[in-house]
Amino acid sequence: MSIASKSMLSELSSLVRTVAQEELMPRFNSQTFDQQTKRDGSVVTEADSVVQQRIASSLQDRWPEIAFLGEEMAAEEQQQMIQSNAVWCLDPLDGTSNFASGIPFFGISLALIEDQQQKLGLIYDPVRDECFTAIKGEACWMNGVVLSNTATHTSLTELKQMIAVVDLKRLQGTVLTSLVTEHPFRSQRNFGSCALEWCWLAAGRFQLYIHGGQKLWDYAAGTLILEEAGGFTTTINGDDVFASSLEPRPVVAAFNTVAYHQWYEWIDKHNK
Repeated sequence: MSIASKSMLSELSSLVRTVAQEELMPRFNSQTFDQQTKRDGSVVTEADSVVQQRIASSLQDRWPEIAFLGEEMAAEEQQQMIQSNAVWCLDPLDGTSNFASGIPFFGISLALIEDQQQKLGLIYDPVRDECFTAIKGEACWMNGVVLSNTATHTSLTELKQMIAVVDLKRLQGTVLTSLVTEHPFRSQRNFGSCALEWCWLAAGRFQLYIHGGQKLWDYAAGTLILEEAGGFTTTINGDDVFASSLEPRPVVAAFNTVAYHQWYEWIDKHNK
């Protein structure tokens, strides 16, 4: 039996909200913090490290039997932690480039993985004070209210009616060219935070999604939230997105299964 529960979610929500409001928002509002560029070209700030340290310490004090994997850990340590029977997976600041540029779209993402499966997901947007949570097989919530896509936007039945979030930078091959030249959707966006993009898709704020490469901490909580809200996702090759691996996963998703099948069929046709 999973250790994930609503009482655990309540504790985690309180913890993440507190850390975000005390560590992220003051730095964001003042735009005063140290930042560096990592080897892969991505930005990291002192806020990433401070948030990871605070959350990791609190989690390990409260649930010492659960291992911890954070984005800002060394790859060797991440690889060791991912083998654990139960492990927290944390992105302490998803959307760091937005945060460092003063763009108000970033969040904290936390997942509980047990026996190589996502069991609990939590993503918090401190700018809008929106906390998206899910427990596998139970439900998805936004600020405690059940979130479901099954009855939303029922009039949207064709791709041309839908808004897509497309991460062009990480896509490759003919599908990239086709998305630019043919654009089968109504309109295209890219917000810069994978975690919040999963949540906004779950909430029906857009309907289609494609991203060329997400790490475990980018999708572990978000895909669970989407699926519990009635959405659907696979890799670009049609495989399950979730894998206990540090390798990037290219994802295709939609706010419901009908939209997903149309979207995937179009992508698969153009992904040659």
